[in-house]
Amino acid sequence: MVGPRNGRRRASDRVKTTKAVRIERYGGPGVLVDREIPLPDPGPDAVHVEVEAAGVNFADLAMRAGIYATAPKPPFSPGFEIAGTVARIGAGVEDWRAGDRVVALLRHGGYARDVIVPARNLVRLPESLEAAFAAAVPVAFLTAWVALFESGRARSGETVLILGAAGGVGTAATQLAVHAGLRVIGTAGTAAKREFVTHQLGAAACFDSRGDWETETRAFAGNRGIDVALDPIGGAATSSCRRLLAPLGRIVFYGLSDALPGSKRNWIRIVRAYLRTPRIHPLSLVEANAGVLGIHLLHLEQKETVLLAALEEIHRGIAAGELRPILDRTFALDAAGATAAHTFLHERRNLGKVVLTAPG
Repeated sequence: MVGPRNGRRRASDRVKTTKAVRIERYGGPGVLVDREIPLPDPGPDAVHVEVEAAGVNFADLAMRAGIYATAPKPPFSPGFEIAGTVARIGAGVEDWRAGDRVVALLRHGGYARDVIVPARNLVRLPESLEAAFAAAVPVAFLTAWVALFESGRARSGETVLILGAAGGVGTAATQLAVHAGLRVIGTAGTAAKREFVTHQLGAAACFDSRGDWETETRAFAGNRGIDVALDPIGGAATSSCRRLLAPLGRIVFYGLSDALPGSKRNWIRIVRAYLRTPRIHPLSLVEANAGVLGIHLLHLEQKETVLLAALEEIHRGIAAGELRPILDRTFALDAAGATAAHTFLHERRNLGKVVLTAPG
């Protein structure tokens, strides 16, 4: 068979590609690079989504630094959550059509102009939300929801301590907790953030995360203590949470940000944070009547029906004005924008979420 002249491929034979921000080696924010990568056709039960916005999470920073245990080996693109428009559907997909606007959770790969996503990972993008705000919702609000209501089993009238209450998960958790009738005590690193958490989000108190927040929390909570503590920090913070627990109190642990205070991997700091995080023997929990739970949102594949139902409930709360995604700012969906976004998060300058947006 004679092929096309001059070695040219017919348009139908060309390999489809897309632009993506990639991690090709571990390091600081400057290692992020722009690349053209292959874009496969959507397989059975999968959907091709054109990305309009991608959320940025602290886990992305840990992936880039090389301390995220379950990340793929480079090269790969980070990014757990996107908002965009369905472009193509694979065989067997019945609930989605080209042109549908969606949000989706991914294991990685969201920092790209196009992604292939299992259809089961999609939910409809609410008409009331712009793409950037929609991309700020899934990871933050679902992590907060699972921590509070699935693992933490928080109930109206209880007191919850939210470390990092001004961050992406923290602002979501504060809103969900207040809306559920919980008494919220938060921590945050600046006076402006603490004022936002109390005056704008409704927390009962918010103490300086760089000061003696344990003593202040104990004085404020009184004899009732803390019923649920949300801890994304680890290290000494986990020990403080444990000491603050009331009988039948629960710590929900979902991160070790104490291991990455700067923009680069520091093994001495990582080991120190790991060793400072208490080793908890089950017998030590008996007399204390305490519980310690851990969550990792992206390892809940078998609970996807719970997650998607929760996300729909969260979207209803947003549509009703009961909840709102706190979007600090957006950066461009390219290497320069992602580098700036990662730097911004490393410097702990964010109040709420940071999102990457594609050009219109």
